[in-house]
Amino acid sequence: MTKAILSDSAAPIRSFLFTPANHPRKVEKVFASGADAIILDLEDACAASEKPASRAVAVAALSAPRSCLGYVRVNATDTEWCFRDLDEVVGPWLDGIVAPKIERPEEIVLIDWMIAQFERERGLPVGAIDLMPIIETGAGLHALDAIIAAGTRMRRVSFGAGDFTRDMGMKWSADEAELAYARGRLILASRVGGLEAPIDTVHIDLADEDSFDQSVVTGVKFGFQGKLLIHPKQVARTNQSFMPSAKEIARAEKIVAAFNAAEGAGSASIQVDGYFVDYPIVEKAQRVLALAVRT
Repeated sequence: MTKAILSDSAAPIRSFLFTPANHPRKVEKVFASGADAIILDLEDACAASEKPASRAVAVAALSAPRSCLGYVRVNATDTEWCFRDLDEVVGPWLDGIVAPKIERPEEIVLIDWMIAQFERERGLPVGAIDLMPIIETGAGLHALDAIIAAGTRMRRVSFGAGDFTRDMGMKWSADEAELAYARGRLILASRVGGLEAPIDTVHIDLADEDSFDQSVVTGVKFGFQGKLLIHPKQVARTNQSFMPSAKEIARAEKIVAAFNAAEGAGSASIQVDGYFVDYPIVEKAQRVLALAVRT
């Protein structure tokens, strides 16, 4: 069984699309959604009575041919289901585990350790399976630095605003202004901790496409690499938004070309269309061009 990989394994993952693992027809269709990664959900979207049987549905779906990454969101470590979720879904078909409601470094260390034991038992390279926690409580955000520094296989963290706003007693508004501190905290901690850029929260109002678009734009501005999604119709807009536009690419090309010419003549600070350009600006332009080559 061969796992799917993106055309560039170092490329940002722009879209993580959730689907309930207890709906075989939804599971069957979701891999054609265009999302970079699918998360088969054994937690919130899966009824308690159906969680055990849904593990096999997830494994069967992940074992079939697919062109995107396949993750499973397991239940939290303080539930009766977490251990058996991991036991049954870890295998060569799996790209990653999503761990919900992480609040302490000990929790992510425990999940990492369990995955490693199953990898060894099943002949998989230890560390091959990704592990992405969701930070979705005040305690989790408060302990974020320690969670990141815990020394696990974790490459990035993600943000869950639904549980976070409930836990904090916040009103989750259309403009999401109340999420600014949490978003900034996730970006800063990820950068300082040497992780990839984080994954932004879901947007749950499927009828309000304008606020969804604004939520995506906000995530891009803050520096997230992608977004958690709950419906296939959100995928195309998200993928497009987390890629540089034609205008951004053209501007980056102009900056890099002008700076290279100036540097060759002995200058490391120039103006391009009235904007000051030096090494940091050129490096940002080079990152835009690197992202633009993704297929």
